[in-house]
Amino acid sequence: MIRIGILGYGNLGKGVECAIAQNDDMELVAVFSRRDPASVKIMTPGVTVYGIDALKDMKDEVDVLVICGGSATDLPVQTPEYASMYNVVDSFDTHARISEHFANVDAAAKKAGKIGVISCGWDPGMFSLNRLYANSILPNGSDYTFWGKGVSQGHSDAVRRIDGVKDCRQYTIPVEAAVDAVRSGSNPELTTRQKHTRECFVVAEEGADLARIESEIKNMPNYFADYDTTVHFITEEEMKANHSGLPHGGMVIRTGKTGTDLEHTHVIEYKLTLDSNPEFTGSVLVACARAAYRMNKEGMSGCKTMFDIAPAYLSAQSGEELRAHLL
Repeated sequence: MIRIGILGYGNLGKGVECAIAQNDDMELVAVFSRRDPASVKIMTPGVTVYGIDALKDMKDEVDVLVICGGSATDLPVQTPEYASMYNVVDSFDTHARISEHFANVDAAAKKAGKIGVISCGWDPGMFSLNRLYANSILPNGSDYTFWGKGVSQGHSDAVRRIDGVKDCRQYTIPVEAAVDAVRSGSNPELTTRQKHTRECFVVAEEGADLARIESEIKNMPNYFADYDTTVHFITEEEMKANHSGLPHGGMVIRTGKTGTDLEHTHVIEYKLTLDSNPEFTGSVLVACARAAYRMNKEGMSGCKTMFDIAPAYLSAQSGEELRAHLL
């Protein structure tokens, strides 16, 4: 059994816990939290919740530590710190800082003889892997990534910071005409506005200026100003009834040409439709935890991404089973 520890018990930590329960070669042995352990109630019977300070004393009891913090401030500190003690896995998703994060984790993990797998999830993660496969197969081509329909937690939080807003769910939605144009193999050049729209469901405080809130949303730089955005004002009851989940998804498409005169067009597409973003991401993290454990057992160390993991390391099945049933 691969002994898994979870650091951080929010939506993602709960998703990891659910995934561990579905994998017979794994067991959850500990949850670590910055909150008072007595206040954290988990789903798995018989597993203790510890304070974060306990991590320094439990290196022999956890094979892989799955770190479920945020990419903005938690993971840049936590992943290198705990890679000096444990095999670790994280879901770092700040694309512009992945190289920096990789270098920091690589140095700590190599010094400790451990494996650190970073940026696991669906983008970066599964989408990244499919971009790599498609680029390798069709070197003469173009990549397109569409996100949604799904809840963007970062954009929802940005709206909630506006004065007069009590709650918000923001959905990112691919523009169907753009998706169809890409699938046709016509290799279109698309602007940001042409690829996605944004739809906001907002609960406003009583007496708030709705026109001002809508204007602030639609003109918010880096979030909404470059998109066609629709704003709906709804009640708290409607929010709870219709927008309490965290669905997401999207697709990676590559179009390419082959032949002596590039006369043949090919389209490769990988699509995800997710009821629960954190539960799916947690499932990817758990598969990567298996890979981290196996790679370290074979003497590997340092930082890895999904590009560096042989697919067989992710699966609970043996090589013989994989060849018999999936090849």
